[in-house]
Amino acid sequence: LIFIMAGCGSKKTYGVFIGADSDKIKMLTEYEIVVIDAAGFSKKEITQIKEKGTRVFSYLNIGSIEEFRDYYDEFTGKTLGEYENWSDEYWMDVSDPFWQEKCLELAKELKNKGIDGFFIDNCDVYYNFPTDEIYNGLTTILTQLSEIDKDIIINGGDEYVSRYLESKADDKTIFRGVNQECVCTAIDFSEGKFIKADADSKEYFTEYLNNVQKNGYDVYVIEYATDKKLSNQSQKYAEKNNWTIYLSDSLNLD
Repeated sequence: LIFIMAGCGSKKTYGVFIGADSDKIKMLTEYEIVVIDAAGFSKKEITQIKEKGTRVFSYLNIGSIEEFRDYYDEFTGKTLGEYENWSDEYWMDVSDPFWQEKCLELAKELKNKGIDGFFIDNCDVYYNFPTDEIYNGLTTILTQLSEIDKDIIINGGDEYVSRYLESKADDKTIFRGVNQECVCTAIDFSEGKFIKADADSKEYFTEYLNNVQKNGYDVYVIEYATDKKLSNQSQKYAEKNNWTIYLSDSLNLD
């Protein structure tokens, strides 16, 4: 694995800024690894970030689709249902060949901008629609993306990742790391605030992520907190488990 797991010099280790615009380039260069939505950045801007020694991963949503994407109208007939708590977003039928082709097309466009890897979102479609067709569809897309020869971090998708690790019959890997949101923290959407995760959820994700590590994959976590005590607890817990953490006080990740 080639991910940087510790700080180097004065740079911070890991930052996730999916909601950030290209006017944040200076801030992005303060990190060793950043995750951005590179669709909103030019090749020149990504080069500027990388010239400062920062590795750039691009967000790529393969499990759902947002209405603001310029290709949304092409796939309105391929959605499976609304995405709870996220307006104007819908789960995608990842078994659809045309959607699979679109994901590969988008990935190639991002590669041409000079990114170092992909931050793949919403493999949790398998949790919501747990069929062999959805599992195999995700595997097909991830296999295609892995052949582009860029590192892949899967965000979430614990049900999919666990099944993949159990069923993997060879040494071929279609991703190199996993990012998990909310191990020590949780999001109360009804109240619009961040809270402490319940004990069962924390225990489940801890066991899951430690199993991911035992299988040779890097582990990243995003914790959301505005409370300093909760932030500190989350930081220490990640360090204890040898996870790379990004602490955010904004769900927009901007």
